[in-house]
Formats: sequence, structure tokens, C-alpha cells
Amino acid sequence: MRRSLFALMSAWLLCSASVSWAQGLMIVVDRPMPLPRPISRLPNPPAVSYSIKELDVHAKLIDQVARVQVSQTFVNTCGVQIEAQFVFPLPYDGAIDQLTLLVDGKEYPAKLLPAAEARARYEAIVRSNRDPALLEWIGTGMFQTNVFPIPPGAERKVTLTYNQLLRKDHGLTDFLFPLSTAKYTGKPLEKLNIQVAIDSSSDIKNLYSPTHPVDIQRPDGKHAVVKWTRQNDIPGSDFRLLYDVGTGPLSARVISYRPNENEDGYFLMLASPPVAGMDGERPKKTVLFVVDKSGSMSGKKIEQAKAALKFVMNNLHEGDLFNIVAYDGNVESFKPELERYNDDTRKAAIGYVEGLYAGGGTNIHGSLTAALNQLKDSARPNFVLFLTDGLPTIGETNEAKIVAAAKGANGVRARVLPFGVGYDVNSRLLDRLARENFGLSEYVRPEEDIEAHVAKVYSRIASPVMTNVAVNFEFDAVRTEEGPPINRQYPASVVDLFEGEQLVIVGRYKKPGVSKISITGNVGSEAKKFDFPADFAVKSADGSFGFVEKLWATRRIGEIIDQIDLHGKNAELVKELVDLSTRHGILTPYTSFLADENSGVRSFAIEERLERARSNLDSLSIASGKAGVAQRATKGDLQNATNAPAPAGAGFGGGAAYRDIQSDKEVRMKGIKQLNNETVYARQLSSAEPGQKTKQILVTPDTAQMDMEKDKAQIKTIERFSDEYFALIRANTVAENQLLSLQEPDDELLVKFRGQAYLVK
Repeated sequence: MRRSLFALMSAWLLCSASVSWAQGLMIVVDRPMPLPRPISRLPNPPAVSYSIKELDVHAKLIDQVARVQVSQTFVNTCGVQIEAQFVFPLPYDGAIDQLTLLVDGKEYPAKLLPAAEARARYEAIVRSNRDPALLEWIGTGMFQTNVFPIPPGAERKVTLTYNQLLRKDHGLTDFLFPLSTAKYTGKPLEKLNIQVAIDSSSDIKNLYSPTHPVDIQRPDGKHAVVKWTRQNDIPGSDFRLLYDVGTGPLSARVISYRPNENEDGYFLMLASPPVAGMDGERPKKTVLFVVDKSGSMSGKKIEQAKAALKFVMNNLHEGDLFNIVAYDGNVESFKPELERYNDDTRKAAIGYVEGLYAGGGTNIHGSLTAALNQLKDSARPNFVLFLTDGLPTIGETNEAKIVAAAKGANGVRARVLPFGVGYDVNSRLLDRLARENFGLSEYVRPEEDIEAHVAKVYSRIASPVMTNVAVNFEFDAVRTEEGPPINRQYPASVVDLFEGEQLVIVGRYKKPGVSKISITGNVGSEAKKFDFPADFAVKSADGSFGFVEKLWATRRIGEIIDQIDLHGKNAELVKELVDLSTRHGILTPYTSFLADENSGVRSFAIEERLERARSNLDSLSIASGKAGVAQRATKGDLQNATNAPAPAGAGFGGGAAYRDIQSDKEVRMKGIKQLNNETVYARQLSSAEPGQKTKQILVTPDTAQMDMEKDKAQIKTIERFSDEYFALIRANTVAENQLLSLQEPDDELLVKFRGQAYLVK
């Protein structure tokens, strides 16, 4: 779900006047007409002239140099020949020393246009086509190729190859691949594949994508392969990958972002243990599997639970301790006390699992306290995998008392990891158990496989590297009266570091400047401390690391929902939830109304937004059923987000998504549009006459509450594509022009630059 394509494609069409909705931008030069844009609300969308079959990106990063090969296959579906030209925007101001374009094996030379000449080229395209789509590229250079013909009905494979010196910031090498033009694609790409191979002369430490949920393979310390693939999808943002190298058993790196020096900044800390674990003894762990075998688990569910149990039994390490607690109305154990794992105990445990059958009530209180009372050694990492598919019916059934009893029995800081199976669970109970016992909840929908969920979680915790972890930020000359220099950090505390797992911490900071990060914990039986330098920016020069703010906002929203869920609503939390959701375009089940394009401008009045959010938050009283599971799963996704991608899809036709709590399905809202850190909302400006399109105004978070009549004197009106419009473009930053590029044809845009409000008509 991100933006696609390596190039802006401008084409001199010799076919019909209709323009294409496809990968890239078609431009007709003999007469002005809008660029192709995926505006789902147009009554008569233009006919498709060409379609994209596949986009394949392969990059090889050797130290700080990237060699990138991009292949795109497309078909001319027009009735006559197309004369096409490729324009490729530079990803950023990195040095590209070579660029080659091959069309079905024939090489076409590509001319590098420096930033000033490229600006004139972009501006000329915008002027001639009267569409602001290319404004986001103002300020970057471009490569431009020669014209080549595409016969009607023909399929062409275009291959682009270039070398680039990657930039480095905050100690991180930054690979950026521009996928931007696909956001104007009306038809999804059939296949999209990105693969980045890293070959480093030093050990690769932190490896992180702020934009995409990538798959990472690390065969050894100096090599890594990062993949992201999609089918029938329209990407929504550029692909970005950050990594650093170094020596030592543990690596930590801080990225800071402070757009306003008068406000607290934002930081992201990445910490990674080595791929193969630290030197010395790997900590042995204790794993308790507490499995529900009540009557409701009969059939497919109990068989999947047994398969999950066997997966864990087959993947423990020699020297680990374990036990299995099975419960219905009664509680029983594989053994009276913890067993040391070896081949004999493994076989015996699997035999015990085979004999489990479902029947009876659900004694959650008894099973948890019995399991936790077996744990005595706080020096080793302890994990309780707790599985249930229902509500407590036997023994103690009060939610608060069950949580208090489990917390009281957990004297070794064991991590309780609940798995809620199906919709009949008390999801709030499971979340509270996890929160009070250092764990995370996992929810298994009825159509999903229990074994797959358990295997995923267990694989993540299988190899502890460092236990009893604490992270501290040390600043020089911090006065007590100034308060703590770090605040609103998520997660608030860390328990363990695992092999292959990257720790991602976000927070706010008051004090800029040089700091030291100290990470302490136990490696085996030995206490260790690792120190790392950090530099917190006084003021960020640009928005390169703006994703840090959005990631923090995402986690903060999850934390706010959790606080309201556990302790009830209060005015401050509701207002902060609405403000953050509005500012960053992060939709939740309680603020999805923000993206309702059928609402009028008044729907952004703060009183109305707060009232609607307060009303929607009442649904947190539902603990079970689809609504209960959907809400807690959503909350967990927000709290544990590791990246902050833009919404999938193209423009308002794709939109941001949230999980509907009644259906437990993802819903996409059309009335919101994002590009990098910029967000605009569509609002109904006037009622349409019969047969006419409804007039809309696009507003930003800064202008959403302006009254078009009362604030008229403060608003400067500018006609699009006028000399004044282009003068504004030249004065703007890249981020400000990105906002202008989001404007759809026929709609108005109310935006504020440098304190001045502009109505762009």
C-alpha cells in the first residue's frame, strides 16, 4: 500500500483525447487537459489507454552505494501508436552517476536535468496540463529520456538502471525509492515487488523501514535482504529503508525530529542485538503453556491448539524449563512442577498433548494462578502463553479480581501473552492481564489458525539475548525544576531483548543537544551495560524525519484509547485523541467521521468533533463479541506500531483505513488524502444541482476550523495556474508544494503557509 513506479511518464499521445489511468502520468501536448488522476467520484472516468502489468525493483546496497534496477511491463491498450517519454525524478539530492534506459533490450540515452532546469520542466508540465500533480517534485532534479513509439496492443518492458551515492544522517544510511506516480493510478498494479540486498563490509546493526512492513532476512551479520511485495495494489508512499553498521554486541541509534523549537521534539530509538546472539551463554528461559480445553474448544479449535502446543514443544532449547497447564472447569498440569527440556521430556509432553480433549466450563482464575505459582526464578526470562476462547464461568469470574490475582501471583515479572480465540472472549480482561503482566494480547479470528498465531509469537520470544532490560537517557546539566528531559515514551518500559528482534522506542524530549543512552540488563548470569551517544536536534532543517512524529502520534493514540478503556473517559484524553487523529490523519473507530467527505465544513468544529468522539468511545464498554475483539485488536495495533505508512490507494479513491467495530472488517474512507507528513480532508462546500458534481473544499488541520465568511479578511484567494500561483510555488518548501499537489481538479483548497491562509480556486 504505497506509491509506485520509478518514473513519471509523460507521453505524446497520438490516440484519442481520452487519457489513461495507469502507472505514471500521461500528458497531451497539443491541447491542455488534466493529467490522469484516480478520482472515483468523476461521473465519466476517462478510458484506459495503457495498463501496468508488473513493477519489479531490485537494489543492491554495497556500503553507501546503491545500484538499482527497475523493470516495468505495460501494455498500450490504445487503438493507435503512442509516442512516449520517461521522466525520472531524483529520489533526493544524492549523486546518481549513471542511468540507463532499456526498452525491450534497446538502449535509450537519458539526460540529467539539474534542479533549476527540472523545476522549469515540472512547472511547464503543470502549466500546460493545468494539473498540480507534479508540484511535489519541484526542487528535485530529473532524468529525461528520448521519445520512443509503442504500437497499439503492444507490450513493452522498460528497464531502468542507475547507481547512486546514498546519503547518511544520524549515523543511518538512507535508501529512498520514489514510487510516487502510482498514487495517480486508477487501476491497481497487477504485481509489485521490491527487493533490497545489503552487502556491508561491517556488521549491519539496526535495519528499519519507516514506510513499509517489510520482510527482513539476515543470513549473517554483514548481509541482509529486505522484501516487500503486493498484488493488485496501488502504493501510497515512497519506499524508504534506513540501516547502520558498527561493532560490538549491541547497537542503538536515535533519530530526532523537532519541527518547532518552542515545543518538545520527537525521537525514535532503535536497538538491535546481534543476529546470532551476544557472546557468551544465551539465557535459558521458562515457558508455561496454559491452554483452554473447555467445551467450546471442541472440534477444529482444540486440534489447532494441540498443534500449537506441539510446535512450542518442538522448538524449546536444551536447558529451558516448561510445563503445560490445561483447564476447563478444573485445572490440571502435565507435571506437578516445571520440567527441564530434553528429548525425553519433549516426547512425554507431546504424548500428554495428544490426550487432551474439550469439555466443561472455563476456569481462567484457577488456571492462571496455578501456572504463575509454579514460577520461582526471576533471574531467567519467564513466559506464560495463555489461550482461551471464552468468558470465565467457573471460580472467580470478576474481571478486576482475576487480573489482581494474576498480578499478585506473578512474583518473577513473567510476561503473560494472552491469545483470544474467536469472538466470545472478554477482550478487555485479556488486555488488562497483558498490561499488568508485561505482555501483549493476540486475537485469533474464527477463520484464522491458532497454531499460526502461537508460532508467530513464540518465534519472536524463542531466543532471549538480554533480560531485565532498562533504557536510560542521560543529559548533562538537567535541573530538577525543569522536569524529566524525556516524556511520553512508548513502550514505557522494556523487559527483554530477543535475537533477531529490533527494539523500537518513541517519545518526546524537552532538552536538545548531546546525550548518552545507557542500556542495562543481564546477558546470561552476568549484568551488562552498554552506552551509546545521541544527539537531539534543536530544530530540524526539513521534514526528512517527519515520520518520527507520526509514529509517536500513532502509539500515543493507542495509549490514550487504552487509558480510556481501563479508566474511563476524561475531557483531556478525548481532546488529545481528536487532536492527534485530526493532525496526522490517523483514523480510529472513534474518529473515522473525520474522513466523511459528505460532511460539511462545520463538521470540523471542535465542539462537534469532541461530541462525536465521546459518543463513539462509549462502545469501549463492549468487552466481547466482534466489537470487543475489533476494538482491542485495533488498540494493540496502534500501541505496537513500528512504522507509520501513508494510507493505501490513490488519492481520495483509496483513502485511510480503520477497523469497523461492528463487522471487524477494514473500512477505507475516501475523504482523506496524505502525502508523506501532509494531510488534507475533503469537505462538502455546497449542494450539487441535479446531474452536477458536489462542490468540495479541501482543508488541512491548520485551516479546518476557519470560517469562510467570518475569516474572509484573513484569507487570500489565488487562482490556480496564475502567475501568483507559481510565485507561491517558488516561495514554498517541498512539503508546502506537496500540499498543493494534493488538490483535485474542480475542488478548492484552503491552506496556510507561513501564517497566511490561502484559498486556491
